[in-house]
Amino acid sequence: MDFNMKKLASDAGIFFTRAVQFTEEKFGQAEKTELDAHFENLLARADSTKNWTERILRQTEVLLQPNPSARVEEFLYEKLDRKVPSRVTNGELLAQYMAEAAGELGPTTPYGKTLIKVSEAEKRLGAAERDFIHTASVSFLTPLRNFLEGDWKTIAKERRLLQNRRLDLDACKARLKKAKAAEAKATTVPDFQETRPRNYILSASASALWNDEVDKAEQELRVAQTEFDRQAEVTRLLLEGISSTHVNHLRCLHEFVKSQTTYYAQCYRHMLDLQKQLGRFPGTFVGTTEPASPPLSSASPTTAAATMPTVPQVASLAPAGEAPLCLEEVAPPASGTRKARVLYDYEAADSSELALLADELITVYSLPGMDPDWLIGERGNKKGKVPVTYLELLS
Repeated sequence: MDFNMKKLASDAGIFFTRAVQFTEEKFGQAEKTELDAHFENLLARADSTKNWTERILRQTEVLLQPNPSARVEEFLYEKLDRKVPSRVTNGELLAQYMAEAAGELGPTTPYGKTLIKVSEAEKRLGAAERDFIHTASVSFLTPLRNFLEGDWKTIAKERRLLQNRRLDLDACKARLKKAKAAEAKATTVPDFQETRPRNYILSASASALWNDEVDKAEQELRVAQTEFDRQAEVTRLLLEGISSTHVNHLRCLHEFVKSQTTYYAQCYRHMLDLQKQLGRFPGTFVGTTEPASPPLSSASPTTAAATMPTVPQVASLAPAGEAPLCLEEVAPPASGTRKARVLYDYEAADSSELALLADELITVYSLPGMDPDWLIGERGNKKGKVPVTYLELLS
């Protein structure tokens, strides 16, 4: 118990000395040991890395899980070391509603069939989103968290210890300075009057005491300087390790971009397949009434296709009971052809369709009786049907 009390008293004394030194530095009443410029740059870079890592981590979490309540729930599960329960994605929930709606409204009707097809695509999109969230969390978020909760906490601890060592060093410097000043005063201004021998003896004793105090302060200063230098070296090595952290985060960033690219490519492929399937459905959408108001933009592909001039004299599509008309035998109309720029890649479903590449220019025109969602496209000596939604019609 006695030993603990002594340690407690010693710790209290050290804390008080550091507090006094820190306060005097703030008020400009004490000198402060400055770190070299390289060390200060390392500290600034470490602080910047920590701050931006926190921001990137939080915003990536928002990107992967926009629901704040779900993020809080996942955070609590992680802190309790419990497995986060599987959560249905928004796409999978929409797919479930569409499938249930199709079953109730009639799975054999055009609307019901379309609902089923769209629900299947939304389910695949939800599965792709789940895979992306998992991959991004493992390859990107986890390394960032490990840095903040591991390496950065170690750096912060050593920096606090370095700060304490610096306060101890500066306190020793101040104590030595005061002791030397008192020793010089006692040595240079003693009372040598023979009529007062008692004052002379006291002055000599004071000089000896201050001499001992100077020796003690110098010893403490050497110890404090050694501990400060050792701690500064340890902290410097940790701060220089930030470069390795940047390299690791760079690799993780590449992994995140790769997973995001894969996710969006899967979404594009699923939606492209869905669009092709819906385009082959007979009678999935039949317009029976005119729109109540004109379209907002006359430059939209569908409107442009609907208003494109056609030539009645051109041979129409083959009537029922006759062989289908070969597109290679159809001559383009003398007027009504336009140039169009392809917006997205399109893979032809059969020989009657024309495969497209993004950003290429083709010639398009319409034939009487054609579905307004399709046009005839020509590229060189090749021609075939092309979907209007993949085109930007040019004047």
